[in-house]
Amino acid sequence: MREFLATFETFFNNAIFYYALFVMGSYVVLTLLSAIEMNGYMKKNSYVNYREILVSPLAPSVSILAPAYNEEATIIENIRSLLSLHYGNYEVIIINDGSKDSTFQRMFDYYQLEKVDFAVNYQIQCNEIRGVYKSKLPSFSKLTVVDKVNGGKSDALNAGINVAGKDLILCIDVDCIVQEDALLKLAKPYLEEKYQVIATGGVVRIANSCKVEDGKLVEVNMPRNLWPRFQVLEYIRAFLMGRMAWSRLNGLLIISGAMGLFDKNIVIKVGGYDHSTVGEDMELVVRMRRYMYEQDRRFKVVYIPDPLCWTEAPADLQVLGRQRNRWTRGTIETLWMHKDLFFNPRYGILGMLSYPYWFFFEWLAPIIEFLGISIFILLAFMGNINWEFSLILVSMVYFFSLALSTVAILFEEMSYQQYTKGGDLVKLLLAAFLEPILYHPLTVYWAIMGNVHKFAGKNNWGAMTRKGFTEKKAVQEAPTQTTTI
Repeated sequence: MREFLATFETFFNNAIFYYALFVMGSYVVLTLLSAIEMNGYMKKNSYVNYREILVSPLAPSVSILAPAYNEEATIIENIRSLLSLHYGNYEVIIINDGSKDSTFQRMFDYYQLEKVDFAVNYQIQCNEIRGVYKSKLPSFSKLTVVDKVNGGKSDALNAGINVAGKDLILCIDVDCIVQEDALLKLAKPYLEEKYQVIATGGVVRIANSCKVEDGKLVEVNMPRNLWPRFQVLEYIRAFLMGRMAWSRLNGLLIISGAMGLFDKNIVIKVGGYDHSTVGEDMELVVRMRRYMYEQDRRFKVVYIPDPLCWTEAPADLQVLGRQRNRWTRGTIETLWMHKDLFFNPRYGILGMLSYPYWFFFEWLAPIIEFLGISIFILLAFMGNINWEFSLILVSMVYFFSLALSTVAILFEEMSYQQYTKGGDLVKLLLAAFLEPILYHPLTVYWAIMGNVHKFAGKNNWGAMTRKGFTEKKAVQEAPTQTTTI
């Protein structure tokens, strides 16, 4: 027995060590690719005159689709944000997905909505649309509100696609605050890329503790709460050092559900958003990519490093846990639905690199880490642990994580410098020191629970409560006399 345990310990140590080296090596490669891509982007766009896109007749038209479910805390100022974007030909479509609170009433009152005759072309399946509303006020002529039977985010977006009248669709979370020039920057690749662009995305940042006035971000602040601060670091690392690299390889599998610009025609051809998954953003991009491969058409999915969108991150651990649980289940669902892509050369980089990477490092990594910790505890209990080796491995992983986060902060400082107040950099560095100890174990636990819940048949979203950006009284003031439904 002791000989078996010794052999198993050797195998276990080698497996964990080489897996850790492989993971860290992949992060190094992605970081280098991100640096190259970001440097090229910054040089290429340093002298761009976005006003030319604003006035250009060649600029694609855009329908902004924003599903809303129980968003009474932020709905008014978020619509203000969308209506104030610097772009020529666009419309804003808010889809009220059967909200149980006063979301629709607030929109109805504030924007002086009235029901209009609208023949909905149900190109994509969705729940019943009860009515389409427009504002009586000329200043809000770009706004359309769709009231429908509740069906979830995917169903709401499909309803918005059925109503959309423009060439491209910008799918966003309604709670997001969008930069005024976001559409200009997202639309730019559609005008300049050699191959057909089917989707573009940009950096999403954390809005907690930031100052928002009239739907606009007027002051960037570091979150006061520690958990959103960890997410600031996490988002910087994921967007600037992950998705930029995959964009360079043209192997990007996900455009954030918080904000992504898509070719409407391709979205319709692939059947819109899938109702059966909670990871609808990733699944749609994968399905669009494989459609283009199957049609033998050259294409690109583009990611840009500009901070274009600010969202309220969960500050409550229970809410945060439900979010990460859902992300894990969405990843599993997408990988399973498209399992035939796995090392399939027909699908190029999608099948040979992107899908395997997500399989081994996005899905399996937390499981392997959890199993490794569990086996370590078991071996320690049985007295078969090489403590010196274990200490070296843990130290190596910790300091690599710290180095990776530090480089991510450096990327931020060298590019857009959003956090400029005294002490912000110190707070981020402190978060980098604490993240592997306090935050990372929780993300592993939530990922494991996501796996457990998925294979147990749980498929709901879970409640995502929000505090909003301002006091409620600030969003109750209507521009004209209110009415009732």
